[in-house]
Amino acid sequence: MGMKFSGGETGPEALLQASEDLYRDIALELAAATQRLREGELDEVKAAVKAVKDLREAFQIVMDERTRVDKLRKQVAGAAAGGTGELDFAAARAEIGRRLARLRDAGGGG
Repeated sequence: MGMKFSGGETGPEALLQASEDLYRDIALELAAATQRLREGELDEVKAAVKAVKDLREAFQIVMDERTRVDKLRKQVAGAAAGGTGELDFAAARAEIGRRLARLRDAGGGG
């Protein structure tokens, strides 16, 4: 399931970029509404409140997408390193066995 955005980009990185763009646009809208409020345009209160809510929602979207992208990057890095990202209990048991054997071979020391 690939999502296409402007410029032909697909996937979670494109969604993250779109989310960041949305966040930036809403932040600019909030800044403009705040400036109009300072200039005495009280009818901008509704717009400012809406912009704050939209900004909060956009921020949550951006953070969620960043988390997803980071998770996917870790999965890809694990797969590229030859791992599946899952624990290999057999390999862990073998390593523990090797280390215990070395300790036994080293003697009691005490």
